[in-house]
Amino acid sequence: MRDFTFHPKNASALLNLLAHPARLRVLELVSETEWDVNSLATAVGLKQSALSQHLKKLRDAELVETRRDRQTVLYFCRQEAVGKILKTLRALAHLQGEKRFRRD
Repeated sequence: MRDFTFHPKNASALLNLLAHPARLRVLELVSETEWDVNSLATAVGLKQSALSQHLKKLRDAELVETRRDRQTVLYFCRQEAVGKILKTLRALAHLQGEKRFRRD
């Protein structure tokens, strides 16, 4: 049986990883379907080099996976927990209003 003890330092590191809008958008997109880097870069509005840095962080955290289709690398997320996190964030942002959470 897995230990689901809450570890604030680990949770804080995860929240820090998710704090970037581009990474949240990437997770939202790849949790719905597979994406190649070029299409994902266009959808997120980043250059491929910048997106690659974000994807590496998400891969290192095991939030994003890859698979090869011939010469194309496809990115996806199968973790149900990521979908739950995104759903919770949408609900909180909607209920509280995005202005309340803005960083100044």
